[in-house]
Amino acid sequence: MLHVDGAPATASDLTCLALVNYGAYTSFRVEGGGVRGLDLHLARLDAAAVALFGEAVGEARLRALMRQALGDRTEAWLRVSLFSPHIGHRDATWVGVPRVMISVSDPPTPMAGAMRVQVRTYLREAPEIKHVATFGLMRARRAARAAGFDDALFTDAAGRVLEGSLWNLGFVSGEQVTWPEGPKLEGVAEALIARGLERVGLTQREATVHLTDLRAYDFAFLCNSATPAAAIAAIGDHAFAPNPDMIARLAAAWSEAPAAKI
Repeated sequence: MLHVDGAPATASDLTCLALVNYGAYTSFRVEGGGVRGLDLHLARLDAAAVALFGEAVGEARLRALMRQALGDRTEAWLRVSLFSPHIGHRDATWVGVPRVMISVSDPPTPMAGAMRVQVRTYLREAPEIKHVATFGLMRARRAARAAGFDDALFTDAAGRVLEGSLWNLGFVSGEQVTWPEGPKLEGVAEALIARGLERVGLTQREATVHLTDLRAYDFAFLCNSATPAAAIAAIGDHAFAPNPDMIARLAAAWSEAPAAKI
């Protein structure tokens, strides 16, 4: 189901979205009518609205549109996107409150564990924004699969580890989680895990992580809104030992966040 500003999406709406690749979005699971990290998703949307269109949508309106799109459903996957039919290839000067498109579907299956990821030198444009320009991400994922890997991991030209194609990652050494520093999207799942780590007996830090540093870590994991935590079995030719107990602790840290009512 697709809704735009509270009404079923029209052919005109979809034509604009098909022809102009300019906008931002966030996506998340609805559990029992609530959303873990809802405050972070709402803040992400309004920050992107201001950065890309000049004006925020506002939390109250975003919540109302989400509730309307959900109807009676209490379990679902929502993708909330921002766009404007006034911005196109011939004129990109419009400033105002963007339109809001909401897709309602069944929750996706979490990503599998023991992922083997291919290293790709790639920096997303405006990496701090979860924007709709996903060509580079999809191309990298396809290339990784064609080479026999499960997904792609991005580094910069200096070999700094940044993020995955559709996920963030962390490294574990002993009882400490290290989050890589650098230009990347600050993921909601990462933030939720970080909020709950102390409750599961883990410390954390942010630090620059180069590919040459991988041997300093015992374990690596990925996370996104569909996957609280999944093991990374190998980055390129560097393998990590499995640690199901650590995955369980990371997932428990994520679960510490209550599901806030929309």
